Amino acid sequence: MTTFPMTVPNPMTTSTAPTTDGPTTDEPTVGGDTQGTLSAGTTGTTTDDAPTTTAPVTTATTTTDPTATTVDPSDTDTGTDTGSTTDEPPPPCVEADCVNMGEYCDPDTGKCEPGCNDDADCGGMTVCDTNTNMCTGCLVDANCGLGTVCDAGTCVPGCTDAQPCNGGLACCDGQCFDLLTDLNHCGGCTACPALDNASSVCTDGVCAFDACQGNFNNCDGDVNNGCETDDTCECTPNSQIDCYSGPDGTAGKGICTVGKQTCNAQGTGYGDCIGEVLPAAEDICSNAKDDDCNGVVDDNPDADGDGYTKCGGDCCDAIGPVCLSPGLVNPGAFEVPGNMVDDNCDGTKDNQLPACDGGLASNSSTGTDYAKAIDLCQFTTENAMGIDKKWGVITASLLRANGAMGIDAESKSIRSNFGTGGIVPQGNANMAVFSTGNAADQNDANPGFASFQSGVDNGADVPAPADWLALQNPVNQFPNAPGCPGPASNTANDSIMLKLRVRVPTNALSFNVQMHFMSAEWPEYVCTSFNDLFVTLVDSQGVGNPADKNIAIYKTQNNQTYPVGVNIAKAAPGLFTECKNGAFACYGNGGNYNNCTAGVGPLAGTGMQALGLGDNCGANDTTGGGTGWLKLAGNVKPGETMEIRFVIWDTGDSAWDSLILLDDWVWSVQASQPGVTPN
Repeated sequence: MTTFPMTVPNPMTTSTAPTTDGPTTDEPTVGGDTQGTLSAGTTGTTTDDAPTTTAPVTTATTTTDPTATTVDPSDTDTGTDTGSTTDEPPPPCVEADCVNMGEYCDPDTGKCEPGCNDDADCGGMTVCDTNTNMCTGCLVDANCGLGTVCDAGTCVPGCTDAQPCNGGLACCDGQCFDLLTDLNHCGGCTACPALDNASSVCTDGVCAFDACQGNFNNCDGDVNNGCETDDTCECTPNSQIDCYSGPDGTAGKGICTVGKQTCNAQGTGYGDCIGEVLPAAEDICSNAKDDDCNGVVDDNPDADGDGYTKCGGDCCDAIGPVCLSPGLVNPGAFEVPGNMVDDNCDGTKDNQLPACDGGLASNSSTGTDYAKAIDLCQFTTENAMGIDKKWGVITASLLRANGAMGIDAESKSIRSNFGTGGIVPQGNANMAVFSTGNAADQNDANPGFASFQSGVDNGADVPAPADWLALQNPVNQFPNAPGCPGPASNTANDSIMLKLRVRVPTNALSFNVQMHFMSAEWPEYVCTSFNDLFVTLVDSQGVGNPADKNIAIYKTQNNQTYPVGVNIAKAAPGLFTECKNGAFACYGNGGNYNNCTAGVGPLAGTGMQALGLGDNCGANDTTGGGTGWLKLAGNVKPGETMEIRFVIWDTGDSAWDSLILLDDWVWSVQASQPGVTPN
């Protein structure tokens, strides 16, 4: 604190010295007694009777604590003396006067006041705000350390482009962050993206996947979409594995190849097997490939053993959903009506063969026309193979009874009816007619009619079929009805035979054909040696056929058999029904016949109904009689090649002719009771 001298104008003037806290008391001047006390800010007058003297005033120097109160120069301590004095104020301060730390020259008061006029007054801890002469924390950002900025006189955490961060931190939006580890400011001033169901981590300034949350899993391995699957990971999304659903051991053989399964986007499983090639049920024929992947190219097995392979046209070679009886279904089978099966593998179920007997010439000499006339409408060849190996007629011949050529042209015909009494085909349009005379009724032509009573000697006399004769008992003698005399010979007079060679359907166990026998030997020559015969000889491996091959027989209840001839009227009276009741067997053992249940009506127009033409049995004087339609059945072996011979002849003469009508051949999947039965 600077001190300065005080001047007393006369011995009565008191000087005023600055005081600290209390009022200042003036000392009495030398050489006189104090007459009163001066108080700061008071003026007094002193009176002395003695003469006054002027004593020197010594100015003392006093050091004042900067914190002490400075006496206001305006305060006056007046001592009373012999006269009166007026104090003048000290001059205003200048900045140089305020040399103590923490004070400044206040221009308003002219005094050194507490405060500052530069940073030194703030002790190095703060800075001086010269506008307010007060110490403050900061005035500008530069007053603050790195990583802080000045805010209302206080350094607070923050940064600017001019005020960078400390310690390698980076300034983002006015704040300092560690870009190496801060998730919200990783590698820059942007936050790491939020990951679904996962936590992230910032490492060396790079956002990274940390861990899945809860039960979630990162099945696809893509950290960018977090943990997308609330399930167990089965595979890596879009990864692929080989797949194959075919039978073991077939992959990689023939056409068979493995496929690929692709893991789904969630990694929870694989999709469908794409691109696999599985074995075909059977090899495709002749394509030079192993389609069924069994290691054999174009293999062609016959699984059901029916003689037909897949490549041979068999559409049912093994049991399956639509193939219950493989052995009965193949190109060699006949189409069974109504069973809803494509028996013959032609691609259509239950389609029957079209009729084939229309438009045939009545006097045809072609054997196959007579096969058609009895409704055998499919033809084949002896050595057919594969899909061409169908059932059907291989050959058809018109021969004499012993197989010789040279039949009489008039002895066979194809007719759409016979007579006017209602005898018509039993199947389709026509039927076959074979006769020991002319195969014609009274109204027919090509050939024309000839009387059955007088008969026609056509000269076709040959031995009866030798294989049949050899099996008779007695050997080489014609069989006969019981109680009737034996035949006069074993020659087949005026004979004719239709011989068919047929491949049997692979599903057939029997066949039947409709037959209608008529003879002019009725009624007078019944049970005589003139027993005209019709035989049907079957060469087959079918089970149950008669040993002598002849199925044109009637079997009694006691298993006795009789061939079809006029004598059957004696052995099986119920079969001979188209006739006139009355006497019969006039030239035989005689008797009366009362089984003509159909009467003579059906014989109208046939020539057999004619009356009184010669020999007769009294009032029973029709030319002849007949059986009506009978069913003739025999057994066969499926798929075999059989032969059947339809043969008719006169026995013991060339007159009193007989004839046979044949029609409506039918195959059956059931075995039959061989022989003839009424319809």
